[in-house]
Amino acid sequence: MIKNLRATILAGACALMAGAALADTLPAPQGEVILTVSGAISTLNGAEVLALDQRLLDSLPQHSFTTSTIWTEGTATYSGVLLRDLLAASGAKGATVKLTALNDYTITMPAADAREDGPLLAYLADGEPMSRRDKGPVWLIYPFDDVASYRTEQTYARSIWQLNRIEIAN
Repeated sequence: MIKNLRATILAGACALMAGAALADTLPAPQGEVILTVSGAISTLNGAEVLALDQRLLDSLPQHSFTTSTIWTEGTATYSGVLLRDLLAASGAKGATVKLTALNDYTITMPAADAREDGPLLAYLADGEPMSRRDKGPVWLIYPFDDVASYRTEQTYARSIWQLNRIEIAN
């Protein structure tokens, strides 16, 4: 009787732990991985990483804004995922965000800078996917025209294009 009770309790505990583990996962990407998030995160879909393809990026809350930049002519409407929303979806627990581009250009910023009126992980410009030639597939871009305080050398330096890796650190 006690043996059966122990087995039942052990089986229940294992089921609860498995359920908790599944709660912090997302489906594996089915297409080409565009962006990975690693480090101090709790949501994974790979070996210690959150790998995102276009389908998974599209499943996150979408935002758009129209702005001009110092690198482009005129204005464009950029669409994608707010950095704030990606950090929340990944269960980010760190204070620092390190962003790296395909060419290994790297910037570091405080996680607290990922605000509602903050940077967007844009992958569409005027409704079209951004190619590598045009700063894609992902460009961390700020609403420069809407928020004057973003028109600084520091923020321009953080506007990393061809972004493919994000690491969260304490």
